[in-house]
Amino acid sequence: MSKNEEVVTSYKGFDVDMKCRGFQYAEGESYTHDGNVEACSGGFHACEYPLDVLRYYSPNTSVFHVVQQSGKLSRHGEDSKVASSQIKIGVKLTLAGLIEAAVEYTFSRAKPIDPNSPAYSTAENGLATASGSRGAATASGDSGAATASGRHSAAMASGFDGRARGIDGAVLFLVFRDADADGDDYGQILHARALIVGRDGIKADTWYSLNAEGEAVEV
Repeated sequence: MSKNEEVVTSYKGFDVDMKCRGFQYAEGESYTHDGNVEACSGGFHACEYPLDVLRYYSPNTSVFHVVQQSGKLSRHGEDSKVASSQIKIGVKLTLAGLIEAAVEYTFSRAKPIDPNSPAYSTAENGLATASGSRGAATASGDSGAATASGRHSAAMASGFDGRARGIDGAVLFLVFRDADADGDDYGQILHARALIVGRDGIKADTWYSLNAEGEAVEV
């Protein structure tokens, strides 16, 4: 690998035997493809955005790994799929780990938010909306509300009684804080959950918050 060669960290799905399209893979191993490299046509395929991999592999019948792609690269125009001539298979991720990676991916790529932007709110009862692709909306004030309306966007409500909603495929990050404790323990986070809209009964365009048991509930 040359010093200036691009290395892409991405996420790949396999069947339960660690096979993809009949090819056997193993964790920690590296592989090279000698033929044509083109997204959806040739080479090793994975997705930069973690949740895109769920379009190709069902979480009920698949396993997922972090991978590193390099060599010849070809990107897909419709999502974050990448084809490569070289791939190294990293650690296995649970579905929860895949969601956490998606939250990190989205927030790490979001542009710094202008305090006056509609995507950011610290005010009590404040509203925040992320309408752009892979945008991130944060409502940190009490009773704040965050909406993820852009493709692959994320919404986080981190204050007391916060709520979030989004379109199908968006990620919602919710917390439940202790309002009964005294002193330094007041407001500590007792529960935190990341949800994918459209999965596990989480409905699109519906407000959710966490209850005292850490369960996602409609509000």
